[in-house]
Amino acid sequence: MALQLYNTFSGKKEVFKPLVDDRVRMYVCGPTVYNRVHIGNARPVVVFDTLYRLLKKNFSDVIYARNITDIDDKIMKAARDNGEEIGVLSARFAQAYAEDMAALNNLEPDIIPYATAHLPEMIDMIARLIDKGHAYAAEGHVLFAVDSMPEYGQLSKRSLDDMLAGARVEVAPYKKYAGDFVLWKPSKEDEPGWDSPWGRGRPGWHLECSAMIKKHLGDTIDIHGGGRDLTFPHHENERAQSCCANGVDFVRYWMHNGYVNINGEKMSKSLGNFRMVKDLLQHYPGEVLRFALLSAHYRSELNFSGDLLDQASRTLDSLYGALRETEALEAAAADLDGSAFMAALEDDLNTPIAISELHQIARELNKADAAEKPVLKGKLLAAGAMLGILQQDPEAWFKQARGGETDEAIGEDAIEALIAERAQSKKDRNFARADEIREELKANGVVLEDSREGTKWRRE
Repeated sequence: MALQLYNTFSGKKEVFKPLVDDRVRMYVCGPTVYNRVHIGNARPVVVFDTLYRLLKKNFSDVIYARNITDIDDKIMKAARDNGEEIGVLSARFAQAYAEDMAALNNLEPDIIPYATAHLPEMIDMIARLIDKGHAYAAEGHVLFAVDSMPEYGQLSKRSLDDMLAGARVEVAPYKKYAGDFVLWKPSKEDEPGWDSPWGRGRPGWHLECSAMIKKHLGDTIDIHGGGRDLTFPHHENERAQSCCANGVDFVRYWMHNGYVNINGEKMSKSLGNFRMVKDLLQHYPGEVLRFALLSAHYRSELNFSGDLLDQASRTLDSLYGALRETEALEAAAADLDGSAFMAALEDDLNTPIAISELHQIARELNKADAAEKPVLKGKLLAAGAMLGILQQDPEAWFKQARGGETDEAIGEDAIEALIAERAQSKKDRNFARADEIREELKANGVVLEDSREGTKWRRE
């Protein structure tokens, strides 16, 4: 099956064909480093890391870049509040971000460009936009003239009139048009700034990504990813700058992941329901967080909750339990090409279906005879690697997941909860899930005995 990806620009799934055969260039927007990141920030990292693994399997030349925004008004405010240098604060949180994302089993991108290392490229892009009539200088600012680009708004499906309808913000007097956005802005004496033809100042946020992409990946890239909240204005403005400055199409496939909700409510500062990755890692292994983020399709909203994390933990127990039963066997080399698992991933990164296929491989492994087990073990490990899971020693997993204790892989409360879920599954006539729970418990050394009085259990 050919790889298909949903393109935000076209609004439909398309067969993925890179600009150059067997060569893929992908860019994903990284963090603005003024604080620790929350689980919503982690979702695009896990999603596009999984896509990166798939691309590396299908193409021989893949370069993945994810930037660090280390100059921004939020960083400046945080540094002032903390009484420290901006560079010190941004470096500390960039390192914390790298550690948090590594804990979720993400591969390191091939390129991690920092905004402050690309000021010459940004200034050059601004100059070209002015020369081509797409930008203008005013009162120390340089702004992009949105009405100079007839296609502006096509990515986010907005017209200029729609964007301004009902707007209640005061329009800066130096703007020719209310929708024009900043490419360069002046810096005060106590603010970081760089010399430019338009005075000492600093770049606008949107410009930074355009300049870094051009330098490291070229004028046209294959995939640009990020959260849905970036579609407008950030990605719309990136597209405008780059298309107008470079004179060619900027991105062939735009991809955006859905929001993360907390217990059914949108995660927001006003509700105070942010879940920081560093805090979650105090209670759950990073692999559990990763599995939970992959449990829903990347374009859908994800309801993140304690129940979701507990379910992810139990599922990983089951999968690692199947591997523990075959620990003495050497896994055979596995070819996943043409498998149902790969078909799911190649269908717009359908991780829920891929995970169900992972369960199927584990069930077959549990029931297989001695001759089949090495092949199925190899398939389970190879499929797990594509999702960034199941790569540690099973005993190490159970020790980590149980806080250092390995004598009982699964506790009594978890067993009782699974038995109750199995009973409900039977009532709902979801017999596949009921069988899955029995196999999950068996893999963890727990045998169920059904009778008229109910279900009893014992450890093997």
